[in-house]
Amino acid sequence: MRGKVLRFATAGACVALTVAACGSSSGGGGSSNASGGSSVKGKIGVILPDTKSSARWATADQPLLEKAFKAAGVQYDIQNAQGDATQMQTIADQMITNGVTVLMITNLDSGSGKAIEDKAKAQGVATIDYDRLTLGGSAQYYVSFDNVAVGKLQGQGLVDCLKASGAQKPIVAELNGSPTDNNATLFKQGYDSVLDPLYKDGTLVKGPDQSVPDWDNQQGGTIFEQMLTQQPKIGGVLTANDGLGGAALAILAKNGLNGKVPVTGQDATTPALQNILDGDQCMTVYKAVKKEADAASALAISLVKGQKGDAPQTIHDPTGNRDVPSVLLQPVAITKSNVKFVVDDGYVTKAELCTGKFAALCTTAGI
Repeated sequence: MRGKVLRFATAGACVALTVAACGSSSGGGGSSNASGGSSVKGKIGVILPDTKSSARWATADQPLLEKAFKAAGVQYDIQNAQGDATQMQTIADQMITNGVTVLMITNLDSGSGKAIEDKAKAQGVATIDYDRLTLGGSAQYYVSFDNVAVGKLQGQGLVDCLKASGAQKPIVAELNGSPTDNNATLFKQGYDSVLDPLYKDGTLVKGPDQSVPDWDNQQGGTIFEQMLTQQPKIGGVLTANDGLGGAALAILAKNGLNGKVPVTGQDATTPALQNILDGDQCMTVYKAVKKEADAASALAISLVKGQKGDAPQTIHDPTGNRDVPSVLLQPVAITKSNVKFVVDDGYVTKAELCTGKFAALCTTAGI
């Protein structure tokens, strides 16, 4: 399989997007609410984390949130902090000054997220943690997926792929997400709950295990190359998302190992799905971002209209020692056998996925 062109999402994906998708957008006016026609005077602010760790923030979350806010006729301002915690704080300050009454953030780390939420609370602004829980924060709601379950799917997916390959006592490397992201901690909790017993009984051999600062794909590639240099017989790679998976695959390809060493992922990005169809990536985890964006926007719209939001679950914040009302959605494991599910669900289109040589692979996969 040497010589394959590996595909993975990077921040450069934003070049093909609109300026609004990589920066900020705003809209809405003093429209009527659906229930009684009274004017909605509040405004919703959303701060997304970056466009580097995953393309989803620009290509999925932002347009989905915009669509929901426009449909509800509420004022909104969506901006992206581009991985800069100081910039996120500045954006939050500006939004509060400009009159947002609901603020939704995807924090870059819990410390800076807490500072934003505490300031918002002091100004009477309601807050929602979107996708990542701010430990010790004061958000009124949290909307995400069951992230421990995400990790369990990754761990079991890697185990299944290693079994299918017939590998005997393979060495497993773990390329974890950012240590400042609570989600990365939960993902690791999930996949280690699957892998640790197998390390203990000798079915698998624990290899290098390292986190990647800020989910940086370039750093992830460098770290994995060092892992492979130190341990050339790595037989499987648990990478925490598709961006890191693509970075690891690029290094494996350089060494003629792509398609031979199973690699996991998460986010069901188009490049990752193509790598799965091509046999280079073992699996990914599909998180229906539309459901997440719809749940978060529904909460924000309720709050901006002065209504109570619907959050039927809770998640415990161990740092703040409180239970946060939550909406926790269920993830789905994706392998070559069910890539079609992601297309059928509308997350990616057949036209996007089945380009060039992938047309035939899509046909084989029933797409």
